[in-house]
Amino acid sequence: MADSTLVTKQPLARTPGRFIGGLRFDRLITIFICWFLGGLFLDGWAHSHGQVDNTFFTPWHAVLYAGYATCAVVLALTVFINHRRGYRWWQAIPDGYEFAALGVPIFACAGVGDLVWHTLFGFETGIEPFLSPTHLLLALGGLLIMSGPFRAAWRRADAPSEQRWATLFPAIISLTAILSLFTFFTSFAHPFVQTWLLTDPSVGDAEKSRGAAAVLLQAAILMGVILLALRRWRLPVGTLTLVLTLNIALMSVFGQDNQYQLIPLALLSGVIIDALLWSLKPSVNRLAALRIFAFAVPVVFYLDYFVPIMIQNQGIQWSIHLWLGSTVMAGIVGLTLSYLLLPPWMPAGQTG
Repeated sequence: MADSTLVTKQPLARTPGRFIGGLRFDRLITIFICWFLGGLFLDGWAHSHGQVDNTFFTPWHAVLYAGYATCAVVLALTVFINHRRGYRWWQAIPDGYEFAALGVPIFACAGVGDLVWHTLFGFETGIEPFLSPTHLLLALGGLLIMSGPFRAAWRRADAPSEQRWATLFPAIISLTAILSLFTFFTSFAHPFVQTWLLTDPSVGDAEKSRGAAAVLLQAAILMGVILLALRRWRLPVGTLTLVLTLNIALMSVFGQDNQYQLIPLALLSGVIIDALLWSLKPSVNRLAALRIFAFAVPVVFYLDYFVPIMIQNQGIQWSIHLWLGSTVMAGIVGLTLSYLLLPPWMPAGQTG
């Protein structure tokens, strides 16, 4: 099904060879996207655990850049082979991967720029690595590459009956990569990374404000990604369990030893949210269900975060007004985003 969607590409030759692309290509490059994403979080683990020196050439960078290079080579070879089979250069890019092809040189230039940046200005410390201009350019290149399978699936004309695990798995992994890139570069404001803001007795109002703001920021990122997927597909049950569990498992690399205990909480949240997905069936054609779902997901996610930590630590330093209010506010953020994605109906001629 997926490989036949590209027959509309106009070749140079009258009898071109078989075009490489579609679902089979999505599945192939998804393997290397996982390597690429894993290298990024391995580097994040090394930085957060003091395993790096003031040098650009580290084993962690080697894994990261090898993952990128593999994605780049696979994409470049595919374009080259398609061109040799009779397609113009631009048409030789698999459908949906045009921006991924742009991300390859962006990431390469940003990598060279990062080396020059470190030479001129030294190495970042604290939260600086997440905000360094060259690192943000690397993030842009990585995002364009890793979102390729998601965009390819988005553009594929599949029927609702074809929106199942077998066809959507590469897009779901790509969606997880998109979410994880955003949470990686905002890890300095992520509740699952900074659990000490809940339990440290010395935490004051300034730190509590920072923690509450982090809840709202991450709720916006999470729901933006989920609602985007729901705008296009009827996600198979289990999708959000996989996405949330993998994302929090990756984010746990920033914490200390007890941080891995949060992974089962993400798994539990995903199961509950998938149950809501199955029962409510939110979609563009069921707006009331979509609004309820958009509010409920952050509420479930953060109740499942606050309550177990409170029980395990015999109480947290946040009052019920703060942690429960932050949870409700996170739900309001999700609900508001649903209105941005699918605005209410307006009379004809009343737009702008």
